[in-house]
Amino acid sequence: MSNKNIVAIGGGGFGRSLGDLIIERYIVSLTNKERPKICFIPTASGDNNQYKLNFYRAFGKLNCLTTHLDFFSRTCDLEEKILSQDIIYVGGGNTKSMLAVWRDWNFDIVLQKAYNSGIIMSGVSAGAICWFEKGITDSYSESLEIINCLGFLKGIACPHFDEEEEREPYVNKLLIEAKIKSCICIEGYSALHVCGENDFKTVNFGTNKNSYELFFENNKILKKLF
Repeated sequence: MSNKNIVAIGGGGFGRSLGDLIIERYIVSLTNKERPKICFIPTASGDNNQYKLNFYRAFGKLNCLTTHLDFFSRTCDLEEKILSQDIIYVGGGNTKSMLAVWRDWNFDIVLQKAYNSGIIMSGVSAGAICWFEKGITDSYSESLEIINCLGFLKGIACPHFDEEEEREPYVNKLLIEAKIKSCICIEGYSALHVCGENDFKTVNFGTNKNSYELFFENNKILKKLF
């Protein structure tokens, strides 16, 4: 396995329900450590307290050393905190606002260092698409939009692909109109595990949930499963 790992979750996990913690166990297993250190970053939800509580309950059950990082109260030394972790987990919410805050703190640079050093990057929804060059977001109330993300991974990513009815027609329209060449689509209760930058694997933690790449060829939308 490459020393670079990103687990991008399309929807579900501890933020909705503690449940059986399948995807959380999977992420923890990638460290090969008995008590891995994990930091939760709930910026996209405005550092929501209930979300943080669910994180501590979930990963506490998995024998992790847990901590979180706030940006809306006094903020710690970012590099010192992040580079001491085994796993980073980014929560869902408003992707555009999250990235704006991160960039203002130069936190994108810190995360790049962490990723390059082998710290596992993970997250759901906003925390899934943020790792790609671009993401399809509902940060705007009126419509879905494509926004620039961190660019650790190539391509455009869309979470909640089977959970929110406007997602598939929006992506199909972009493909048909040749506004994008392809889109990485991640269904709810599935995750895309990317080892290095080119080894893609779907992790299903629901009922037959998938992630795949859509593209338009010969007047058809085609699907390539990961």
